[in-house]
Amino acid sequence: MATTLPYADVDSSLRALAGRAEGFGRFAVGGVNGPVHHVTSLADEGPGSLREACRKKEPLWIVFEISGTIHLSSYLNVSSHKTIDGRGQRIKLTGKGLRLKECENIIICNLEFEGGRGHDVDGIQIKPNSKHIWIDRCSLRDYDDGLIDITRQSTDITISRCYFSLHDKTMLIGADPTHIGDRCIRVTIHHCFFDGTRQRHPRLRFGKVHLYNNYTRNWEVYAICASVEAQIYSQCNIYEAGQKKKAFEFYTEKAADKEEAISGLITSEGDLLLNGGQQCPLKEANGEHMFHPSEFYQNWTTEPASDSLKHILQICTGWRSVPRPAEQC
Repeated sequence: MATTLPYADVDSSLRALAGRAEGFGRFAVGGVNGPVHHVTSLADEGPGSLREACRKKEPLWIVFEISGTIHLSSYLNVSSHKTIDGRGQRIKLTGKGLRLKECENIIICNLEFEGGRGHDVDGIQIKPNSKHIWIDRCSLRDYDDGLIDITRQSTDITISRCYFSLHDKTMLIGADPTHIGDRCIRVTIHHCFFDGTRQRHPRLRFGKVHLYNNYTRNWEVYAICASVEAQIYSQCNIYEAGQKKKAFEFYTEKAADKEEAISGLITSEGDLLLNGGQQCPLKEANGEHMFHPSEFYQNWTTEPASDSLKHILQICTGWRSVPRPAEQC
């Protein structure tokens, strides 16, 4: 029986989040080296707005003094060394999403994203060349494109304890077969709940993804997909099928600098397949090397896939009504 979730002590003080991500995003410290900045307005821009805070160049730990919905008329660009900390309030972003463009050291915690409209509108769009990012305890649903997209050489990212629902193409990692620079991409996704989203949990091209202790149910196309040169290490996840039983998909594509089209690799270790979900087929590696997470980091919090884990992920993912921790003196 699981008794705790990873980093359970990070709500003990305001900045305890910094540097506490597991996996590839573990070096994300956000705005830990800057002052606390208070958002006092739900306006799209102007004094006291989130947009005003995110465009500032200096490190900031951004908190909210108000709850409600922020209607974004355009992507909100987040500059480097920012923590957007929604603990203590209930903030929903709608209309458009956050864009993490050529930035580093970003933490996004305890926000809701819903109802993004327009071509190429994602809840959180990470491109190009962004790194050291942690997305934690966010709820995302119903955007016209992706909920989280990670492309164009963005890397060293962790997504944890997030809740995904009411969506089709949930998470794309690696833009298309011409973007061979995406071979650098490394992402960890853990303790997330993909609740009836149709596909892409994630779909990966080129990069490396470590999935552990996630719960994915009632997909309609597939659960996870390895496209050209992708390497997905799926560890102790729960895949509960609905009508569609095929959990693991392989798409064949040709990288722009190669002669032959290939798919990717998936290693499934300790995964729990429920309701007739099909086990991952064994694929010949054809000389390709499949990574192991321990090549990059030594510690992560995982437990066997079980009914108790499934229950916990249904109640402990996404936006939570938690108080904002005090600033440590």
